[in-house]
Amino acid sequence: MFRPVRTLFLVLLAFLSGVFVERFNHSERCLDHGGMVSDGLCIGVLQ
Repeated sequence: MFRPVRTLFLVLLAFLSGVFVERFNHSERCLDHGGMVSDGLCIGVLQ
């Protein structure tokens, strides 16, 4: 019983870590190009 719960917990932890890292990378890319992040969207960057 413990092994499936542990596996589910580890998968959830890996998923949330990936989401967190991607949000950080997105904001870094936006700031590097002179924009600002508002509500998860990059504003003020011209392509």
